[in-house]
Amino acid sequence: MSLLLRSDRAMTARIEATRRAGLPVRVSALTVVEAAHGRTDMPRLHWYLSRLRLEAVTPEDSLEAVRLLKEAGGLHGHKYAIDALVAAMALRSPAPALVLTSDRDDWTRLCGDRVIIRDV
Repeated sequence: MSLLLRSDRAMTARIEATRRAGLPVRVSALTVVEAAHGRTDMPRLHWYLSRLRLEAVTPEDSLEAVRLLKEAGGLHGHKYAIDALVAAMALRSPAPALVLTSDRDDWTRLCGDRVIIRDV
């Protein structure tokens, strides 16, 4: 999301290609909060969100995130909380779920091989 908000051409092209292929591009409501900042261009944010499927966090996601953190070797705290919640959401998505991330280590520990992880 942060790359989209910075108008990164490669990420924009990747998202558009996925949409043209008829596949949903999901983004967690948490990711929006994590990527936005005081200088975020709000019209741009709303435009991108109109082209993505914004996913809410459920109570079940919270419990699954706790389980994932525990299984990942005792990860905890704010450093891993959002990734764990988004991982739980990815795991409940229809397979194959693809996650684009700049922090592969967290994702590998949280999801193993159950989610396709790509670096951005």
